[in-house]
Amino acid sequence: MERNWEALSQTNPDEFVRRVSAAIAADAWVCDGNYGLVRDLIWRRATTVVWLDYSRAVVMYRVIKRSVMRAIDRQELWAGNREDWRHWWHASHPIRWAWSTWQDRRRRFEALLNHAQYRHLTVLRLQRPGEAATVIESLKGGGV
Repeated sequence: MERNWEALSQTNPDEFVRRVSAAIAADAWVCDGNYGLVRDLIWRRATTVVWLDYSRAVVMYRVIKRSVMRAIDRQELWAGNREDWRHWWHASHPIRWAWSTWQDRRRRFEALLNHAQYRHLTVLRLQRPGEAATVIESLKGGGV
């Protein structure tokens, strides 16, 4: 996101792709997010995908809690952007977006991971927050 919540992936897709390409040019990197515009670019170079495939209840609890806390503390998120509760009614706000896209995104993600061009990926499909905590502890100890 840029200033004023401008989604670079939509307003300047060429620049977005350029930035992602530069970020994944290194021998080792970690990428957070799942933008369709650059998914193939990222997944072709990736070795592992960690899929946080949490229930809708967990996702909604977290996104609502995060939005409420950000609206209360008015902390700058990035590029001068701050959470504003008046935007919660916009379809693009994370609360509404998470609710309306949860099921379809889950189905599409599963189908994508079954395509032949992504068979090289190790997929860690974590369905409970406790599983993610276990993976993180394992990584701290040099595992996974």
